[in-house]
Amino acid sequence: MWSTTPRRMGLLLALLGLLSACNDKPQHPPPATASNAVPTDLALARLYDTSCKLCHANPASGAPLTGDSQAWAPRVAQGADTLLDHTLNGYHGMPPMGLCMQCSEEQFLGLISFMAGVHIQ
Repeated sequence: MWSTTPRRMGLLLALLGLLSACNDKPQHPPPATASNAVPTDLALARLYDTSCKLCHANPASGAPLTGDSQAWAPRVAQGADTLLDHTLNGYHGMPPMGLCMQCSEEQFLGLISFMAGVHIQ
């Protein structure tokens, strides 16, 4: 009889844990944001998806989010040369080359322009 008590207790604790995760508020899908966007240029879209999106569409990463003009504004104000330098050499949490070793400077500027929502030259 004692052997079933710990098992029942474990099942009860598991059930309570599952129930505590329940919420009586209706769940709605998150609103569509610019972080769901992709470049219209197919080649840039592939590069964005494989190299940029992991961080620039993830609020937890700390990277400026795609389409967040407020977060990008101070970066854009530094100019294309600085943005390109930070992309090529890395900056704070940004890895060198943005993990896109095959990207050209022109492609980087196109990707930055897309994410920032402004044309960068």
